[in-house]
Amino acid sequence: MIPDLGKYAAEVGLAYAVSIALLVAIVGLSWRQSKRQKAALDAAEARKNG
Repeated sequence: MIPDLGKYAAEVGLAYAVSIALLVAIVGLSWRQSKRQKAALDAAEARKNG
């Protein structure tokens, strides 16, 4: 059930691909930053608790 986009199919497809790639990159970077912050927090708590 793909709509007929006519002569704009390449542009629309590229726009979807770029949007999905950016969303994946944002989620990946957020996940990586979350892991780094959790590790830093765990290290700080370990130093505090001896």
